[in-house]
Amino acid sequence: MIQKFDFLVIGGGIAGMSYALSVAKSGKGKVALVCKTTLDEANTAKAQGGVAAVTNLDVDNFEKHINDTIIAGDYISDLAAVKHVVCNAPNAIKALVQWGVEFDKNGKGEYDLHREGGHSDFRILHHADDTGFEIQRGLMAAVRKNENITVLENHYAVEIITQHHLGVQVTRKTPNIECYGAYILNPETQKVDTFLSKVTLMATGGVGAVYAMTSNPVIATGDGIAMAYRAKATVKDMEFVQFHPTVLYNPSETHPAFLITEAMRGYGAVLRLPNGKEFMQKYDERLSLAPRDIVARAIDHEMKIHGLDYVCLDLTHKDAEETKRHFPHIYEKCLSMGIDITKQYIPVCPSAHYMCGGIKVDLNGESSISRLYAVGECSCTGLHGGNRLASNSLIEAVVYAQSAAEHALLMVDNYDFNLKVPEWNDEGTLTNEEHVLITQSVREVGEIMSNYVGIVRSNLRLKRAWDRLDLLYEETEELFKRVTATKDICELRNMINVGYLITRQAIERKESRGLHYTVDYPKHAYDQQ
Repeated sequence: MIQKFDFLVIGGGIAGMSYALSVAKSGKGKVALVCKTTLDEANTAKAQGGVAAVTNLDVDNFEKHINDTIIAGDYISDLAAVKHVVCNAPNAIKALVQWGVEFDKNGKGEYDLHREGGHSDFRILHHADDTGFEIQRGLMAAVRKNENITVLENHYAVEIITQHHLGVQVTRKTPNIECYGAYILNPETQKVDTFLSKVTLMATGGVGAVYAMTSNPVIATGDGIAMAYRAKATVKDMEFVQFHPTVLYNPSETHPAFLITEAMRGYGAVLRLPNGKEFMQKYDERLSLAPRDIVARAIDHEMKIHGLDYVCLDLTHKDAEETKRHFPHIYEKCLSMGIDITKQYIPVCPSAHYMCGGIKVDLNGESSISRLYAVGECSCTGLHGGNRLASNSLIEAVVYAQSAAEHALLMVDNYDFNLKVPEWNDEGTLTNEEHVLITQSVREVGEIMSNYVGIVRSNLRLKRAWDRLDLLYEETEELFKRVTATKDICELRNMINVGYLITRQAIERKESRGLHYTVDYPKHAYDQQ
């Protein structure tokens, strides 16, 4: 089956929906919004902390936000990208509000701003401790009301379409690669349909599910990055995987682990060992408000030297009612486990959280493949450099969604549908035995990545990961060629591709920088572990 849309959006989080709304209002054509589950399951909905934007010019300014971002990124952020996001952030906030998103305000009617690790000022807009959920709610309502947007839930993108599918040999040196749409699995027919488009946007989110423990939902399998890489797009900075320092320690929940927001440390929570002893003074003068990479490595080190499964966050010195008001969902979650956070420590540990790298894009959000844009966590804008500053990701998604929409609207009339694209070959079957192999391989990818490509790495660990992933790749590609395309085997292929990219680019970086820390190129004595 062939379907035609002027704008094809793959991914239904803040990036995909912001872009869809931005292009739809132009009336320049039909928009398809494809998401692999339902709209409300996007990773955006899991974001607790908030959105970073300079809105109080009496005390804050763009230059401070720019500097904070560059410092957190270990001085390898793209300055043009940083300025682009920071200076356009206030307008992006206005767009979110116009689409129906609500942010908390104080008694004066001004935004109730939080401060998080790495920020020099209070600039985090939020909605209690479920900001992502509120953003997803507001955008979903706006998208569903828009008659120019067709929402296709539970549809799974298998591959993007380029000249390769027309019989042309495409390599990484091929000039002028173009995207003509995507092959997408229909859940009702279990057939792969051909979606032709003039412009395609990749907004598929992150890669956390390639690790055994993550704050991301199970759908975060790096699909967009893997599809773009197979189509020969440029992929960059994959070694920079951000581990959130504080997820709730609960061995029965690994996908997703429950996030304990950075805003809690901004509020005054103190990191301690289970015996009550503080430890962050050994690692950074900013103590518990140090950037995430420093805090995550510090916690990882303390857990290793003391043989612990977790450390603790202490809020017991704060006003109990104020704590409940600021963090109602965290309070209820911990209480369900028998922990009253106003009286007891919260057990926490690091967990895979955010990908700073991805599909390399320019200031318009366009990838190295013409007619293919990428926005949000699957993209690499250069904003984050070696490490993402807290709460910069949601605002980056909206700013770049608007930039990509503006550029696509200027270009779309120059494009047409490529009617020579062949339909997908769906020969093959998938037995129960083969399905068991897929499940086992998914588990193996998580163990490889967590054990060998985690918070602290080494050449030996990375080489072992490379060898294991190479074997899995060969086995999975052989299986993929002889079975029907299903969401499970496609996700496994993507996870292996993403794991390979993280590992390869980690091997290529011969230094400890930002989130990439290796004992072979240590910066500090405590990296020798």
